[in-house]
Amino acid sequence: MNTLDKHIRNTVLMSMLVVVSLITTVDLVFTLADQMADTDENYSMLNALSFVLLSMPTSIYELLPFTALGGALIGLGILASNNELMVMQTAGIRVWRIVIAVLKPTLFIMILSLILGEYISPPLEQMAQSNKAIQLSSNGAINNERGTWRKVGDDYIHINAIAPGGALLYGLTRYRVAADRRINSSSFAESARYIQEGEDGYWQLTNIQQTYFSAGSISAQEYLEEDWRVDLPPALLSVLLVEPDRQSISGLFQFARFFEAEGLESDVYFLAFWKKLLQPIASMVLVILAISFVFGPLREATTGFRVFVSIAIGLIFTILQRIMEPASLLYGINPLLAVLTPIFLCAMLGLYFMHRVR
Repeated sequence: MNTLDKHIRNTVLMSMLVVVSLITTVDLVFTLADQMADTDENYSMLNALSFVLLSMPTSIYELLPFTALGGALIGLGILASNNELMVMQTAGIRVWRIVIAVLKPTLFIMILSLILGEYISPPLEQMAQSNKAIQLSSNGAINNERGTWRKVGDDYIHINAIAPGGALLYGLTRYRVAADRRINSSSFAESARYIQEGEDGYWQLTNIQQTYFSAGSISAQEYLEEDWRVDLPPALLSVLLVEPDRQSISGLFQFARFFEAEGLESDVYFLAFWKKLLQPIASMVLVILAISFVFGPLREATTGFRVFVSIAIGLIFTILQRIMEPASLLYGINPLLAVLTPIFLCAMLGLYFMHRVR
């Protein structure tokens, strides 16, 4: 049985490696073409290539569930085409034994997904986004098309670029808003550096241009340096320029709690948190669905048709996710329920076909 398990595992795992190699290569080409559209005198072709390479682990992470689906479908399809599955069942090997053998490489994919999503892809993605923002914001002025807007206390801030790690900011604009929603003052600092002071810290701003608004008058001042004491640690800022889906699981939870404390909408981050936390479960469910298809409707299908079916299942699963995510934000559906719905539907479909096989 160990030899048989090893044969099934190796076949499925090799199919998964082929699938991830193909779809990663295609994704890399399209990402590079997209980045080339942003090139200018500050953002060169070499910068675009660096961005793509740094973003590659994130792309692999996002494609892992579909890698597991396609690999399981194609790997088991190869065994079925060679009549190996029929021989195994004729020899008295139960279907659940084959299912367990297929789930072993899926477990590897699940562990790899957690490691990539928590420790590898988020810092590299932050570095890629930070480097690009710094290169595109070299003029030092406020750039509304780039950077990010956030509310911190009574201030509305805009940051052109955040260096990797979040301890250095470029182009920091602050608007102080009064209780009657009038702007009291605005300021622009060319850069800000976080200074650690025991367990706490503060931001040291440089080259500040301050403007004060009062009834019937406007005054302006300039400072070389200013200390900005605000509860905004670098750990939170380091993820500001990265889309929620591309942040770490722990970072998403921390940032969602921060948004809640500030009285801001946090469902986007909780939605991304649950999506990333449950991605390994989604991978396993898609593999079970693939197994049920091979033993059921696709038992006699060609490899090309199995590839087509794996793409179709992946698209349907993605469409369900894309429908549930904005719907949950629009109608106030619990983010956990929105993430679980596509997974639950695929699990029910897979169990239904597996039941028919039995």
